Amino acid sequence: MDKYLVSPNPHIHAPRTTSSLMGDVCLALLPATVVSVLFYGWSELLILAVSVVSCVLIEWFITKYMLKREGIFCGSAAMVTGLLLALNLPSTTPWWIVFLGALFAIGVVKMTFGGLGQNLFNPAIAGRVFLLISFPQQMTNWTASQGFIHATDAISGATLLGVYGEGGMEALQALGYPEVHRMFMDIGGSAGEISVIALLVGFIYLLARKVIKPWIPLSIFGTVIVISGIFYLCDPSTYTGPAFNLLTGGIVLGACFMATDYVTSPMSTLGGVIYGVGIGIIVMMIRYFGAYPEGMSFAILIMNCAVPLLNRIHQKKYGRA
Repeated sequence: MDKYLVSPNPHIHAPRTTSSLMGDVCLALLPATVVSVLFYGWSELLILAVSVVSCVLIEWFITKYMLKREGIFCGSAAMVTGLLLALNLPSTTPWWIVFLGALFAIGVVKMTFGGLGQNLFNPAIAGRVFLLISFPQQMTNWTASQGFIHATDAISGATLLGVYGEGGMEALQALGYPEVHRMFMDIGGSAGEISVIALLVGFIYLLARKVIKPWIPLSIFGTVIVISGIFYLCDPSTYTGPAFNLLTGGIVLGACFMATDYVTSPMSTLGGVIYGVGIGIIVMMIRYFGAYPEGMSFAILIMNCAVPLLNRIHQKKYGRA
């Protein structure tokens, strides 16, 4: 009788584990991480080290000594949170602020809800928003550190979105806008936003490895293109166009690596499309009419709240007509 085991479903398990999936995400983030270190140097290395080590150790400590459930600890998942948090911060962020962000992301946003697979909000995004609200001066200090390669003037001072938010199209045109090639590389902002090309390389890798599906990122990109295109056609002297909005700020980083998070994104294809469209709409409304020049983090958090409702949209069940 010992050979007959009774266990809950699912009885057939996929060959890929959570650790292997998170390992692929880490590899996909590697190009953007390398580029950020090349441009921002030792200061970015310190931020990455503090963020990743803090996230891993905090999650391990809570699972072992507070929850006493060591089986739910996944070091690679905590590492992904640490990488994403670091790439969403300015290169000048003090190490202790990075630690506080990691503590909030893991200790409050993730582990309070039960750990891996239980959190409602994306931990890295929530950590960034927490720091942005708590330390606005340090979180909007875009002065570039000396990197291992010479950086251009485009990555020091205000971001392109910040310039637009303060001075509108006239201020952007004074900087030479539109120059699309400059927005593919050497843009200012958080460390992970410096190279759209590096982010797209990672995105293609995730698609090739079938770690994520393209519906959420494509629906975000499509919504941003449509909304910004309509506004730009109506009044090009006031509103920025689709290329500017796609290639600046955190659109690509957020759409490809954070909006696609398994835990905090919808399970069905239709739910994912609605989720992506909602993110795109909120981002553009914040950029055009909000107090913040960038809105990707807020948009993802807001739509995270809608995921339980969107998960009521199920795919066709097995055996159903």
